[in-house]
Amino acid sequence: MKELRIGLGQVRPALGDVSRNLDLHLENVNEAEKLGIQLLVFPELGLTGYYLKDLTLEVARQLDHPDILKMVAASRKVDVVFSFIEESPDHRFYVAAVYASKGQVVHVHRKLYLPTYGMFEENRHFARGKALNSFASGLGAQMGMAICEDAWHPSVPYLLSIAGVDVVIIPAAGPGRALSGDPNTGSQHFWHRLIRTYAQLFTSYFVFVNRVGFEDGVFFFGHSAVAGPDGELVASTDSMDAQLLAVDIDLDLLRKERYRSPFLRDEDPHLTLRELERILGR
Repeated sequence: MKELRIGLGQVRPALGDVSRNLDLHLENVNEAEKLGIQLLVFPELGLTGYYLKDLTLEVARQLDHPDILKMVAASRKVDVVFSFIEESPDHRFYVAAVYASKGQVVHVHRKLYLPTYGMFEENRHFARGKALNSFASGLGAQMGMAICEDAWHPSVPYLLSIAGVDVVIIPAAGPGRALSGDPNTGSQHFWHRLIRTYAQLFTSYFVFVNRVGFEDGVFFFGHSAVAGPDGELVASTDSMDAQLLAVDIDLDLLRKERYRSPFLRDEDPHLTLRELERILGR
């Protein structure tokens, strides 16, 4: 059996305090190494906090900033996915997630879909990403990333599946609607159902890592989870508290499920492309 040990770094970031959050991330990396974790995933904007608004200019970092370089350097023994506000050289600000391995940046995903409904105001402060790519890891799996709202748009996991992804990583800052903490109600129920459905349809692993804590009276519900290519939950934190959970996934299950349910084999992306061109050309 070909196993990959993934760490769900369900942390409680402090709003606007990059230094404190960086220390928290590095502590979790050290603990992950002790647990034999090969890939540690942190939530959306774990380095900065979520409701930034006017704090954006203060917390934004370019990829060569010392804080970001420290996180990248921490990936020498454990692959790490972490998220922050990335400032581009021309001063655009993106909600970004970095995949780092062996002290190098392997991939950067910029959030594609910025919610502006309900309590959300992301499009007022940030630029939208323009690209969606899968990438090879050194862990025996093709990876892809989708940040929170990205995963609510079925085109995102669909495109990643066409690109040959094995594991989809979803860093999130999901606010809760069920204060009881019952995993079968509210937002946590939705997310678990969503990743299980996607995982089975696209016969891939989906890794959802959500933050915890309160900001501006809004709580973030945690309940990070991993769904397997058979549509079953492999593991879940089932908690609204900060914790680090190690989850072992069986990469051989991809082979079995893709033989049993050959959805990817039978998918026709050319049909999709032709129909999109026809519809958009109306």
